[in-house]
Amino acid sequence: MSTPIIEIKNIMKSYKLGGETVHALNNISFEINKGEFLAIIGPSGSGKSTLMNMIGCLDRPDSGQYLLDGKDIGKMNDNQLATIRNQKIGFIFQNFNLLTKLTAVENVELPLLYAGLSAKIRRELALESLKKVGLSDRAGHLPTQLSGGQQQRVAIARALAGNPSILLADEPTGALDSKTSKEILEIINQLNELGNTIILITHDLSIAKQAKRMVSIQDGQLQENGGVLSGHLAIH
Repeated sequence: MSTPIIEIKNIMKSYKLGGETVHALNNISFEINKGEFLAIIGPSGSGKSTLMNMIGCLDRPDSGQYLLDGKDIGKMNDNQLATIRNQKIGFIFQNFNLLTKLTAVENVELPLLYAGLSAKIRRELALESLKKVGLSDRAGHLPTQLSGGQQQRVAIARALAGNPSILLADEPTGALDSKTSKEILEIINQLNELGNTIILITHDLSIAKQAKRMVSIQDGQLQENGGVLSGHLAIH
């Protein structure tokens, strides 16, 4: 049996919206094992963005427990959460989130800068990350000099640079055409085959089917094969 890298137990998260209480996450429980490729699919307003923020340590639950590598995220302060995000989670965003005045390699170096690594080590790791996504020859290019697919590859390289335990991909192909989307998904699949744990957030069933495991979220509840998942049930 694989070891769960993520354990989510009876998590609840609500927001006040226009005088009403919206239950974004409603008693969600599941596990993700190390090395898995999981897709979480759901329409706008389903709770998937809230769940992504929770998994990415960008938010805390109202109740319930989130264990990452066995550590209780809910008991950590903001500085500890920032460290966890920098060391354990690589983020891949729909709109790339690259800094336009920095070259590809400088963008990839950013999380390593926050980690306090020396300039020499940062550059070596950043170049190695760019090599993994086939962009060694674009290291000195600005984002404006790159295609959408190349920009997303830089974003993936940036996510990989710190050798995180988890890659959290939020609609990673949402801003790309179908051919480029396929290329990006192939890279993500290759990274999973190399041992990276991948969590893919999407509203697109055809994208979600690329994962080895898929769950849907609707009205703040996870579902698989029509059944609501709750309690301490792992999704497989």
